[in-house]
Amino acid sequence: MGVAERKLREKEELKDLILKAAKELFIENGIEKTSIRNIADKIEYSPGIIYHYFQDKNEIFHALHSLGFQEMRKRMQILSAIADPMSRLRAMGKIYIQFAMENTDMYDLMFIKEAPIEHLENRKTECWDEGNGTFQLLRMTVKECMAKGHFEGHSLEPLSFMIWSTVHGMCSLFIRGRVTVLEMSEVDQIVENGYQSFLRIIDRL
Repeated sequence: MGVAERKLREKEELKDLILKAAKELFIENGIEKTSIRNIADKIEYSPGIIYHYFQDKNEIFHALHSLGFQEMRKRMQILSAIADPMSRLRAMGKIYIQFAMENTDMYDLMFIKEAPIEHLENRKTECWDEGNGTFQLLRMTVKECMAKGHFEGHSLEPLSFMIWSTVHGMCSLFIRGRVTVLEMSEVDQIVENGYQSFLRIIDRL
């Protein structure tokens, strides 16, 4: 390995170390209490080193949220083996919910926290590539369902948005602790039960 290759590898390793430390601090302390300084303290480097890799804290959180989307897309790769689009749509929602329930902090960062989007705004771009990629997967599946005769009389874009926002809403309410108002003994099952009810509704569309 040449000098240039070694330096590039070391640079990537340090960047990964910064992101790993930032993720641990974020999960432990929340976004507000995670700073460039305490990330630097955790990896035993100076804050200046971190600024060599990231412009500010928002860029770090944008990088973390991108890693979250990579993990979600990895889980959704199995969907390509499901030929029937309605079955694929149902499975997609289940994977989405499972990811959210198993990665509540990362889901919060990916879909609720403002830091990643603020980073894009500071770069003067409105292109949310990570979210767009996930939405297009849903959109294409809904389009295939329509081609098979499902969802007659509905428009692609509003219907796709309704499906996404409904599943996202259930996950977000659970993650943010807003389901305690429900009168049921098994609140921890409410998202799964709610999703099954939602599937019965869209089956009738």
